[in-house]
Amino acid sequence: MPTLILARHGRSTSNTAGTLAGRTPGIALDQTGIAQAEAAATRLSEVSLAAAYTSPLERCRQTARILLRDKDIRASAQRGIIEVDYGEWSGRRLAELARKPLWRTVQQQPSAARFPDGESLSEVSARAVTTVRRLDAQVAREHGGDAVWLAVSHGDVIKAVLADALGMHLDQFQRILVDPASLSVIRYAEEGVAVLTMNSTSGSLAHLRSKSRRRRREAVVGGGTGSGAGARSPRSRRVEPWQR
Repeated sequence: MPTLILARHGRSTSNTAGTLAGRTPGIALDQTGIAQAEAAATRLSEVSLAAAYTSPLERCRQTARILLRDKDIRASAQRGIIEVDYGEWSGRRLAELARKPLWRTVQQQPSAARFPDGESLSEVSARAVTTVRRLDAQVAREHGGDAVWLAVSHGDVIKAVLADALGMHLDQFQRILVDPASLSVIRYAEEGVAVLTMNSTSGSLAHLRSKSRRRRREAVVGGGTGSGAGARSPRSRRVEPWQR
């Protein structure tokens, strides 16, 4: 099956302002975010991408344009990987929101959290996971099982997809860290799902271009010799919920 690279957008003007961007229009990358996206583009320079998709929000579309600047493809917008609809919380300061009871729920029991006049995190997980699995199957049909494709999205959306791939309950997804412009790699297959890289912020991903390394995922006595992905082991720790 194909290999999916999940990219989070670079640091945004909302990040530096300490606000919860959500789907607020006009939120773009700041200068640091642009530099982060450019560094990620360099990491992908030797990877041939069969397809690319992005959240329709500006900070993701801007990141996608940078990541694909030397590629022959352009990213198509997909609402299934758009940012969480935070409803009434959108655009408000994180320091203010941290005092609300719902903040604790989002940290400790995300599956029970619904934002006022917005989405629940369970709904976010369902639509994001459904979208990436559908797109992965589409890429397989159109480009074959050795294809590599890109999806540019947001922190909590990527965390939900990774939690599903890891077989984690949504209530543990805050243990996953997804930094700005980080790259995570997933491979879906009939035999199971392999998470090759999480929250990677350095090093080339050129190894993903090698068909010889696309080996079938099997349980190997003793742990096997590695996936060939060069993935760093992620640190799992509790984090504040909206580090976007």
